[in-house]
Amino acid sequence: MVTKPESTANEFQSGAATSSDTSNAPSSLSNAAFNTASNIGSNGTQTSKPREMKQRKGRFLIAPRRHHQMQMMDLSPLQFSAIEQALRDSPDIEIIDRVGPKHAVGTLATGMPDCTAVLVARMTDDKARSLSLQAQGQLIIERDQPLQLLDMNYAQASLVNCNLPTTGPAFTAEFLVQGNGSPIKDAEVCLMGGLIPASGITDAKGRVKLSLIGESAQSLRRLYVKPRSDYWSFCQEQPDVSSSEMNVIGLRALCDWPSLTNFPQQQQLTWGQRAMRLDQLPSHYRGQGIRIALIDSGIANTHQDLIKITRGYDVINKTQDTTDWTVDTIAHGSHCAGVIAGQDSTSGIRGFAPEAEVHAIKLFPAGQISQLIEALEYCIEKQIDVVNLSLGGAQPSEALEQQIMRAKQAGVACIVAAGNSSGPVNYPASSANVMAVAAIGRLNEFPPDSYHTQTVTPNVDANGFFVARFSCFGPEVAVCAPGVAITSSVPENSFAAWDGTSMAASHVVGLAALVLAHHPEFQGSVGQRSAERVERLFQVIKMSCRPVVPGDQRRIGFGMPDVMRAVGLAPLYSPQMMSAGMSAGMSSPMMQSLANVYREPPRLMPQTMNPGLGSFDPYGSYRPLVSSPMAMPAGYTFGIW
Repeated sequence: MVTKPESTANEFQSGAATSSDTSNAPSSLSNAAFNTASNIGSNGTQTSKPREMKQRKGRFLIAPRRHHQMQMMDLSPLQFSAIEQALRDSPDIEIIDRVGPKHAVGTLATGMPDCTAVLVARMTDDKARSLSLQAQGQLIIERDQPLQLLDMNYAQASLVNCNLPTTGPAFTAEFLVQGNGSPIKDAEVCLMGGLIPASGITDAKGRVKLSLIGESAQSLRRLYVKPRSDYWSFCQEQPDVSSSEMNVIGLRALCDWPSLTNFPQQQQLTWGQRAMRLDQLPSHYRGQGIRIALIDSGIANTHQDLIKITRGYDVINKTQDTTDWTVDTIAHGSHCAGVIAGQDSTSGIRGFAPEAEVHAIKLFPAGQISQLIEALEYCIEKQIDVVNLSLGGAQPSEALEQQIMRAKQAGVACIVAAGNSSGPVNYPASSANVMAVAAIGRLNEFPPDSYHTQTVTPNVDANGFFVARFSCFGPEVAVCAPGVAITSSVPENSFAAWDGTSMAASHVVGLAALVLAHHPEFQGSVGQRSAERVERLFQVIKMSCRPVVPGDQRRIGFGMPDVMRAVGLAPLYSPQMMSAGMSAGMSSPMMQSLANVYREPPRLMPQTMNPGLGSFDPYGSYRPLVSSPMAMPAGYTFGIW
């Protein structure tokens, strides 16, 4: 019988195991034993001290709760200042930021002079729980959720697991991407098989080499190419790919498609703008006097269509350079800006409201809920009229919801992309205080070999409209708008055709600016900044909608807004138009909903948390109701749509 050396036995008893005997090692080692055992290298020499993996302190939001059930215990600014000082004096809590009104405009604009700031603090989960118990429900204490870019990525890989092959035969292929015979640089090429897809970016010669372990030429399912700009995407099912020869892929230029002939040298409207009848609007309807904010990835105002955009704020780098909003590395904000307010010139894309005052608020990449709250504070301070929020996917935030309600009270209308996950409407689009926009597409507005074809769903109406496959759905959807193959501006001075509810929301934001600037109703008392104005704006847009894609109202809301009706140049829908709507294919429930909206006076949400949001645990994490349409699948986080 072999016995263990005494020293080894002693080490085992003290909580450490040697490398020669790990089968009986305890499930957890004491820190001291772990450090002692791990500090000696295999050759007996001293090595750097290892670090045990553990959770870092989290970022939390702390704010007075203004829930309707808590009004009796509402905190005044003076009381909250005392709480803030106590938190700053605590050795276990680090206050890293303070978000809230900075000037009298922000404090008084909402009619709530007692509004207080939101604190951003770093502390442990245990400390947050303890603090919540001490607050007895008077404070919101919730995680400062990170914001993640969720741009339309058609080549999403499956989750890696330990059963997938890591070695063995690999299928390798080289690709050359060209346009008009010239190599295309920086195009994303993705090859998908039955396991994990491989993707890469083309070099200056338009070439990229991809390898897939465990795949063969026969197991390949899809080839996808997404250029950065100026060309249509390419998608091939069951591709015939060679591993021994160069695979050449020719992309179509945007101008090769009939509706974009001579583009961008000759200015165009998006197909969506034409579908909403912007082309029939008198030329002097240009959104003058209206302020629009895009809370997005910035706007590259060096682009020929965006050079008139001169105002902005970089909330991510506010401690360093708030003017960095002109750098848009993602290009998403620039694309949305072109649809909303691209200047009217002889080239490029013309926006809905080329003379509106546009503010670019840079939140992506790497933004967080606290920074979104600060971005909305900027909108209140600057008296913004309409905000474009092309983000979503997070768990609802009570602190953010309170800020959205503050903005609404100040007359700021938030129009939000519903989301691109093909599931329930994401937050904040699911909030009762915003307008949620779903996406539709139209046949024959994109090449049949482009990826846009993958967005088509079977239910297509007589005019070729269809609900986009990716678009989120639910009772919160107010309207739908064009969001497939939308051509707009991207840096440096180029154009790209993109899909997403972001693109759909941009169409509605541009329309909202025209309504506020030119509809006669908003030139009178209704035009005064207030929650009533926001509600009436949303009602006018809904009542302007015409039916598209008959079927599930949860996917299209009231339908697609009509520019001529929305600005008052054609009659809005009324109960008397129900029979006409029925003959056009609009469902009876939808027509009844339109009739109800037509009859209703503006409805105001109370200055409280929306009861439909569910309940919150003692330190602010969201606990959705069982029947809540906003309950999100596990793993969803905030992102740009």
